[in-house]
Amino acid sequence: MPWGPEQQRGNTMEHHNNKAPADGGQAQAAEVRAYLTGLQKRITEAVASLDGAAFLRDDWEKAPGEPLQGSGTTLILENGAVFERAGCGFSHVRGPRLPPSATQHRPELAGAPFEAMGVSLVFHPRSPMVPTVHMNVRMLAATGDDGREVCWFGGGMDLTPYYGFEADAVHFHASCKAALAPFGETLHPRFKTWCDEYFFLKHRAEQRGIGGIFFDDFSELGFEGSFAMQRSVGDAFLGAYLPIVERRRTLAYGQRERDFQLYRRGRYVEFNLVWDRGTHFGLQSGGRTESILLSMPPLASWSYQHQPEPGSPEDDLYRKFLVRKDWV
Repeated sequence: MPWGPEQQRGNTMEHHNNKAPADGGQAQAAEVRAYLTGLQKRITEAVASLDGAAFLRDDWEKAPGEPLQGSGTTLILENGAVFERAGCGFSHVRGPRLPPSATQHRPELAGAPFEAMGVSLVFHPRSPMVPTVHMNVRMLAATGDDGREVCWFGGGMDLTPYYGFEADAVHFHASCKAALAPFGETLHPRFKTWCDEYFFLKHRAEQRGIGGIFFDDFSELGFEGSFAMQRSVGDAFLGAYLPIVERRRTLAYGQRERDFQLYRRGRYVEFNLVWDRGTHFGLQSGGRTESILLSMPPLASWSYQHQPEPGSPEDDLYRKFLVRKDWV
């Protein structure tokens, strides 16, 4: 569950609700929750149908007395025909104090009580020819010292291939662009740049994948408009990703391709543990560790100073795909 980089904080306006009409805030939260749980159901049913294996359902609730209160549902598919590991979690939690990872852009809310809910997924395919995908949509609300509730949305989706196919990159980015088009022509270039800058391994000076879109602290369209934009992003996910899976799942591969997939998965682990604000938010706020780390691949590897053979498909990934470019 990622959060945004500092340099993209501009142009975001807070959406305030006076605290008096609490029933309105509760109604909004219920509306968002209903959408998110429905989205989780739609996505996991489609993926289970494609894979042929069922998701394990793990409903959880935080015990009384823990710093974070709330509940959620983790759906996990492991050792499937198509997906080696596919995790999709919904959580709805409340806490007495926003953790530092959520307030670095909003210092006036440091230590404020908060409510957060979202759906986060990462699908790790079995075949190296099929890319890993991440998607997250969420809402966070906090009450400041002045009694006003501040509500904002965040999320996006990004693709991490192991072997690059230009048609897949174009399709994925075109799907992201189409999801944002009804809400203004400036959003896609802004959110694409945000994604490129966020999913970057600074310690290696390397992109994690080919990007997509990412946004955070978003409320500038008001509650209804911002929520509608978030729904459009969530609804676009299956159409953006599943056609790529269908095209690549039957391509032949051998041990060389498998070894490279595991090596590149190591980069995924590094990003999630070192840089991902969502992982940090979950751990800092006392979240459920098993669910927070469902994004981890089942297997990964590291190799000292690995260099792909010049002109190889592995070299092509670095030179042609793990670069910032306009795909559409």
